[in-house]
Amino acid sequence: MNFPDDIRYTANHEWIRAEGNFAQAGITDFAQSELGDVVFIEINTIGETIDKDGVFGTVEAVKTVTDLFMPVKGKILEKNPKIDTSPEIINKDPYGEGWLIKIEMSSANLIDELLTAEQYRKQVGQ
Repeated sequence: MNFPDDIRYTANHEWIRAEGNFAQAGITDFAQSELGDVVFIEINTIGETIDKDGVFGTVEAVKTVTDLFMPVKGKILEKNPKIDTSPEIINKDPYGEGWLIKIEMSSANLIDELLTAEQYRKQVGQ
């Protein structure tokens, strides 16, 4: 299981990597392993401002369909174009090529409220 120290995590198994007020987000390595093979991602919230823990899309895997939750309050600027044609990239590289959305956070300080890698590792029993 991979838990990079340079990103923050949510209790809902999303991750976020911030630079100033902008960030990339996706689902964690733990989440993708629990879901199994990802077959479809639906994100129809581009341009919308969504509150922390609000639903911004869904992920469909062989085993289940689950909601995707915003790690922080912010405006969704774009989604990863690669996930439309190759959703399995999330299983292969969840923290790199498998990112889901780019966000303009309402405040850069919001990232401080999220879990560190060590805290998230404990949460998932690793």
